[in-house]
Amino acid sequence: MEKIFLAALQMTPGIGNAKLRSLIEYFGSAKSVWQADNSDIVASKCLTQSDCECLFSQRKKLDVVEGLAEKWEKQEIKLCSYFEESYPSRLKEIFHPPMLLYYRGNFTCNENNIAIVGARKASPYGKNVAESLAKDLAKAGVTIISGAARGIDTASHRGALDAKGKTIAVLGCGVDIVYPAENRSLFCEIVDKGGAIVSEFAPGTAPLAKNFPARNRIISGLSNGVVVVEAAVKSGSLITAEFALSEGRDVFAVPGSVFSPLSGGCHTLIKQGAKLIEDAKDILNEYTIQYRLKKEDVLQLSEEEKLVYQTLSEDRPLTIEDIILRTRSSASHIAFVILQLELRGLVKECAPHCYVRTVEEGVL
Repeated sequence: MEKIFLAALQMTPGIGNAKLRSLIEYFGSAKSVWQADNSDIVASKCLTQSDCECLFSQRKKLDVVEGLAEKWEKQEIKLCSYFEESYPSRLKEIFHPPMLLYYRGNFTCNENNIAIVGARKASPYGKNVAESLAKDLAKAGVTIISGAARGIDTASHRGALDAKGKTIAVLGCGVDIVYPAENRSLFCEIVDKGGAIVSEFAPGTAPLAKNFPARNRIISGLSNGVVVVEAAVKSGSLITAEFALSEGRDVFAVPGSVFSPLSGGCHTLIKQGAKLIEDAKDILNEYTIQYRLKKEDVLQLSEEEKLVYQTLSEDRPLTIEDIILRTRSSASHIAFVILQLELRGLVKECAPHCYVRTVEEGVL
C-alpha cells in the first residue's frame, strides 16, 4: 500500500518530485505523510501554505486510497517506486527523477537501452530509417525506448516489435489513455510482446502539451544514448537530446537532405558534436555490442523480386506506374511481385499505391 499512498500524494496539485521527496524524508513514509495531522504537515515546512491546503483537500477527496488500488489492479496498471530495487538505476541519475512510475506490461530495463526519437510529421525516408535502426538494434538485444507519438516514434516501436525485440513507450499522459488514438493496436502489441507502456503521470491524465518536456527527460534518462532521426530546428526531439547531453548520455543524429526542414535539427546536432550515424552498427560499435546477421535473416530474392526491389528506393516513393515503366513489366506481374515483397517486409506502401523499399541487410 505504500506505493498507493505515494501515488495519492503525487496526484496532489503543487506537490512535485522535490517536495514529495522532502515530505517522505521528514515523515519517514508516504503513508505517514498521508495520515499526519494537518498541524504536523504545516510544521514540517516542506510545503507552502497553498500546497498544504491542496493536500488537505486531496485527502478528503481520496479518503479511501484502497479504491485506487482496486481500480488500477482491474486496469492492469502497476506502480514502480523510486525506493524499490526494480526502479531503473539509470533513471535515478537524472535531475529530479520521478518518485513514482505507472506502467502496463513488463517494465524491466537491461543494460543496453537506446532511445529513438524524431518528427511526428516524418518523411518516408525518416520512418524507414527509424524502423530499420530499431529493428537491427533490437536484433542485437537492445531495448528501444521512444514516446509512442506519430511518425518516428511509432516507426521505432514497430521496428523493434518486427524484430521480436523489446520496446518501452514513455507517455505524456496516463497509461490508461491511448494517444494518439490510432496507436491503440501498437500499445496492445507492446504490452503483449514483453514491453511496457510507462508514465510518471497518474492514470486519467490528459496528454497536455506541458507534459511532454517532462516525458522527454524520462526517455533520455532510461537510455544509454538518444538517436534523433528527423527533427526541425525547433523540435521536441531536440529537447530530448538536450536532456541526454545534460545527463551525460550519448547523442546520435541521422543526416538528411539539406533541402528538407526536417533535417535542420539533426544537422545542427551533428555540428555541435553529435555522432553522425548511417546504420545500427555505428551505434553498436560505441558500446562494443556485436550484431551478426543470422543465416535465417538472409533473404533470397527471385530475379523478378530483385529487379523491383532495386528499382525502389528508401526515401523516394514510386507509384505502380513508375515501377512498370522502369522495369518494363506488366501491371499484373508488378502488382504480384510488390505484394510478395510487402508480405516479407521488404516493401512498404507509404501512400496509396506509392511504395518504398525498407532498409534490409542480407538481401540476395
